[in-house]
Amino acid sequence: MLRRRYDLEKAEARHLAPCAQSSVESRGRVHPEDRHRFRTEFQRDRDRIVHSRSFRRLEYKTQVFLNGTGDHYRTRMTHTIEVSCIARALARSLGLNEDLAEAIALAHDLGHPPFGHLGEETLDRLMAKHGGFRHNAQSLRVVEELELKYPEFNGLNLTWEVREGLHKPYPPNQLGEGFIQPSLEAQAVDLSDQVAYICHDLDDGLESGLINEQELSGLDLWRTTREEALALYPHLEAERGRYYVLRTLLGRLVEDVIDHAGETIKSRAPQSSDEVRRLPALITFSPEMAVRTRELLNFLYRQFYLHPSLTAIRRRSVDCLEQLFELLVGHPHLLSPQFEMRVKKEGVHRATCDYLACLTDRQVYVQHEKFVGGLTSVDATHLEQSALL
Repeated sequence: MLRRRYDLEKAEARHLAPCAQSSVESRGRVHPEDRHRFRTEFQRDRDRIVHSRSFRRLEYKTQVFLNGTGDHYRTRMTHTIEVSCIARALARSLGLNEDLAEAIALAHDLGHPPFGHLGEETLDRLMAKHGGFRHNAQSLRVVEELELKYPEFNGLNLTWEVREGLHKPYPPNQLGEGFIQPSLEAQAVDLSDQVAYICHDLDDGLESGLINEQELSGLDLWRTTREEALALYPHLEAERGRYYVLRTLLGRLVEDVIDHAGETIKSRAPQSSDEVRRLPALITFSPEMAVRTRELLNFLYRQFYLHPSLTAIRRRSVDCLEQLFELLVGHPHLLSPQFEMRVKKEGVHRATCDYLACLTDRQVYVQHEKFVGGLTSVDATHLEQSALL
């Protein structure tokens, strides 16, 4: 049976909760477009994001480990895919719009610069006198301005609801009178992001050997999850047992969010997506789980993210970023044409920042070697040919 867009919209009306954001009630796009015959508005957004150049770059951007340092460690791309999977599960269980949640999840890190959070901190410091830098705001710049896919306008011309979901921290009243939170779909993505990096950063940390299970045994959430997971399988070999514990942890976190959010939504009973936007956050961990996850995150920050073997490599990478920034600000003709044209409109510092934020880890090394030279900290395998922006 042929299913057209209006059939999908009717299905949303039948199956979505009253507080969910339906595609037919979207506030639309900055540049009006005819609706598609077979796809809803949020399905079109999702597809535009996946087909964008910025999305493809995520494969070569750091999550925790620099890209290329290990075949099994997460990249910004695999992190994004995991967030999308979790967000769809939350949306499905809570009666929300899966397509909207998926689109926001796939776009939420498009503005992340090379070298992970340290790269973000570096660009923010370098841009301190020129408006600063936040990867969430940069994600909006990517989809509203920096992608060049259409002849009529810059950006991807995504719907208001997807762009709303990229605002973090959420700006009160900036997107609507009395709005203090985004849609429930956006809130689901925010929690999915936390769940994903808690679980996969633990996985990568254990895989690398930079943290170990003995250190984790002092944390209540890990210890109780491990006991629960291995109670029926006490003789699993170490690697299989570790993966099963992590799988169980992921399930516990997701179920806690669904159970707690379900009760919260039921008690507040919002009857529209705009009513949701005028209420405090409804999709959160339970108070008990929030405390336990915070303890885990503090551990990861102290013992993993700041591990000497990671910070030394990152420091050299950040040096490359800083030196490139200083060089390009002084010599903007070295920018690629797309960004050189932006100098007159937005100034050399913002144009340079946009350019560097778009680069992958490897492209930074290539550009540094080309324009600065003397890059001794990067293995030659990282200097393979890389297309310029």
